[in-house]
Amino acid sequence: MFDGKDILITGGTGSFGKQYVKTILTRYKPNRLIIFSRDELKQYEMEQQYNDPCMRYFIGDVRDKERLKQAMRGVNFVIHAAALKQVPAAEYNPVECIKTNIHGAENVINAVLENNVEKVIALSTDKAAHPINLYGATKLASDKLFVAANNMAGRHKTRFSVVRYGNVVGSRGSVVPLFKTLIQQEVKALPITDHRMTRFWITLQQGVDFILKNFERMNGGEIFVPKIPSIRISDLAKAMAPNIEHKIIGVRPGEKLHEIMCPADDSHLTLEFEDHYVLRPTIKFTGRVNGYKINACGEKGLPVKQGFEYNSGTNEKFLSIEEIIEFNKMAGIY
Repeated sequence: MFDGKDILITGGTGSFGKQYVKTILTRYKPNRLIIFSRDELKQYEMEQQYNDPCMRYFIGDVRDKERLKQAMRGVNFVIHAAALKQVPAAEYNPVECIKTNIHGAENVINAVLENNVEKVIALSTDKAAHPINLYGATKLASDKLFVAANNMAGRHKTRFSVVRYGNVVGSRGSVVPLFKTLIQQEVKALPITDHRMTRFWITLQQGVDFILKNFERMNGGEIFVPKIPSIRISDLAKAMAPNIEHKIIGVRPGEKLHEIMCPADDSHLTLEFEDHYVLRPTIKFTGRVNGYKINACGEKGLPVKQGFEYNSGTNEKFLSIEEIIEFNKMAGIY
């Protein structure tokens, strides 16, 4: 599907972008693989590792619509990964978060439509479901923009979808690198916000594979949610440092005890497939009839029970301490 194609990823120097590029270069032969991001140092460092002839490094910010338009000329597929993601920073700098996560999403959509890009997937987060912090609220707004963009496309071939998943093992800003640093510093206790706290858990490679598959599955307008396990943060600490005590520090501002990916309020829109869920759009698209029960790969989904909620605290699958250790090894933590 990606052989001979032109692919652009916004925010491409992040943890996801690097793993995505590694995967694409290993499995496919794209014509161009464009990294669009604003940090020249990160691009320089990434270029030392990924310098295949198909690679292109574009300096630009998703806040700059004109630069996005230039970068997307001739592009077939776009992954929108650029975002301001740090919850405390977003609370302290709300307007900046809005400019990147909401206005930036709007700019990506407009640049995509002007260049007649074929397919777009925007990366979302579990924090966008029933958001209680600004970051989650901006990503919910972004999700709504990308879903509604299918109406803006009109007779254009462009289709937009969203992928939503949970905490990525070992990604920048996650708790795993923090614990690892503290363990190396030989602290006497690891900080735990609350012993009840749970999170959805996924490796970078699993996230990349899910997105690649959804480019094949998408009809446009769906929010894809993978079926993934949950962990208890206290179990993560035990897995990483079984001999270090825990210190309960309390839930931080904007933080939940449990995360949600499919809200109960959206259960009437939710379909269950073998290894994922799909949230159908709340709006109808002009000139298009699609119940989303059969995706573009021919996979069939069934409606969930009314009131169903995909919650990290009530998830059917929880990783044991031993399984968390194996997950961390897969993610290269040890």
